[in-house]
Order: sequence, then structure tokens, then C-alpha cells
Amino acid sequence: MDLSLSTRTEGGRTIVEVGGEIDVYTAPKLREQLVELVNEGQFHLIVDMEAVDFLDSTGLGVLVGGLKRVRAHEGSLQLVCTQERILKIFRITGLTKVFPIHPSVAAAIAASD
Repeated sequence: MDLSLSTRTEGGRTIVEVGGEIDVYTAPKLREQLVELVNEGQFHLIVDMEAVDFLDSTGLGVLVGGLKRVRAHEGSLQLVCTQERILKIFRITGLTKVFPIHPSVAAAIAASD
């Protein structure tokens, strides 16, 4: 399965909608997208992972790297995810303490205002 990416701006935040699998093969595509957004001056990102089917350690690394990039500019990176199998990965790795994880894009925007 491939990775789908789309971006839009809502409530002063840039939403990155991710679908498919984030793994060793597709993670570089997500990394490029996050780097490009930061280079364009987008420092408050919401990564919508509702359509993600699979996430591996490479994908986690890309998200952590994205977080470091936006924090260097006083920014934020929030996640939207309600899928238990993906949330479990964040809990096991302790990344629930690092990333704010919300049930919807609207909740992420509301929490960041």
C-alpha cells in the first residue's frame, strides 16, 4: 500500500492528512512534506492520521523529527488519531507524553487556541 498526503489550512493551522502505510518505504515522503511545510514558514502542524493503516518505527522517527523542526521555531505538531492499533504504538513507546493526540481535527484546533 502507498502513502497519500494532502495539506490544507484551517484555523491558522496546517493540517497534513495522511493515509495508507507509514513505513520504511513511504516515510521519506512524509518527511519531505513536513520539511517543506516548515521551510515555507508553517510551524503549527496537525497530522491527521485517521486514514493510516500501518505505522512502524521509521514513521515514528519522522513524526519526532517533524516535532523537533517545528519546536525550533516555537511551533507545535499535534496528532489526530482514534485507531486503537495506532494509539497503542504511541502508548508503548511513551510518545503519548510527547505528542498531543486528539480525536478530531476540530479538537486539535480548539486545544491549540
